Amino acid sequence: MAAQAGSSPDVDQVAVFDCQSCGACCAYAADWPRFSTEDDAELERIPEALVAADLSGIRFENGRCAALRGEVGKATACGIYDARPHVCHACMPGDPECLTARAAHGLAMR
Repeated sequence: MAAQAGSSPDVDQVAVFDCQSCGACCAYAADWPRFSTEDDAELERIPEALVAADLSGIRFENGRCAALRGEVGKATACGIYDARPHVCHACMPGDPECLTARAAHGLAMR
């Protein structure tokens, strides 16, 4: 049953995702995160050791973004959060990309 206007939705109806206990999007595909619309100054803030050899994005190693810290599905953090690529800013908890990555890691969808 949908919540009525002005009322709070039932907790069971709302999916809540905590990125710091997930990290699935950062361990989903070798071609993500890619650099897209970052300017030169933004790219310079990313440590060279984390940049892919072809300069296309963040290096992917051991099945995950090289900037990801922690264990997927338990406790994670971005090692370059303030300098992360624009595509990382666009990924939102619970969006289709998030749900796809969570499913690939066998994580709960709510």
